[in-house]
Amino acid sequence: MHDIDQTSLRLANDSIAAGYNDADFFCVEVRDRLFERLGLMDMRPERILDTGAATGAGTGELRKIYPQAQIVALDWSENMLQAAQAERICADAHHLPFADNSFDMVISNMMLPGCGNPEQIFHEAHRVLKHPGLFLFSTLGPDTLKELRKAWQVVDIAPHVHSFADMHNVGDALVQAGFRGPVMDVEQLTITYAEPTKLINDLRAVAATNRLQNRRRGLTSPRLWQNMLAELELKRNDADRLPVSIELITGQAWAGQPAQGVQMVEGEARVSVSDIIRPRKNEPG
Repeated sequence: MHDIDQTSLRLANDSIAAGYNDADFFCVEVRDRLFERLGLMDMRPERILDTGAATGAGTGELRKIYPQAQIVALDWSENMLQAAQAERICADAHHLPFADNSFDMVISNMMLPGCGNPEQIFHEAHRVLKHPGLFLFSTLGPDTLKELRKAWQVVDIAPHVHSFADMHNVGDALVQAGFRGPVMDVEQLTITYAEPTKLINDLRAVAATNRLQNRRRGLTSPRLWQNMLAELELKRNDADRLPVSIELITGQAWAGQPAQGVQMVEGEARVSVSDIIRPRKNEPG
């Protein structure tokens, strides 16, 4: 699915850790959408693994949802994890340092786009999950940053923007890893910018710039850079803003049969309303 220089990306994550929370508006939005799915399931997990936890903001939100659970924040950047207010493990999600069948839930919010081998991530998540166990994730689809990709393709033959896997390929990889009943949603989002430099700065602030193995090494020449910006300027909309496309994929899959209260019908997870709504205190159950 990907051909990304993992060492370069990890070092980049270390370098931007101090300002990550201030720049992380997109991952926060995606996390909120992802965690909405948890409200549709009557689960009481005892152990949760938050992979690609970064500074642990998502781990903190999980603690609010499941205050009784043991939640482990895992990230490969030690600098990122220093801010996490949780049990912290610095490790690569391609090789999880946990025993088989040791977690009830594994979360992966926007970690997959930077992984060198997402299929291995899926296998590892399946390995450490109990049966039943939930894998909840978000990633990016192939239309992401298509405006920036096309602008670079006009001016240079070298790749400058990462490619992302199609939703169907992600689903196939989940099944190959042993997961059952993957359910995924795709949303086409657009973020607009007044200036292209703001887009580039936002990408740099979250280490989302070019880390491809076959990228052009060395500095980009000023002429090439200006040519790319000129191509990008041609894509302004009627409001004189630059649209940037994001194809967001959110999904879930189960290790073993779905949890009690969740039924799989024609590949979809369906939950009884009686299982979703819990009685309030002092009300009959």
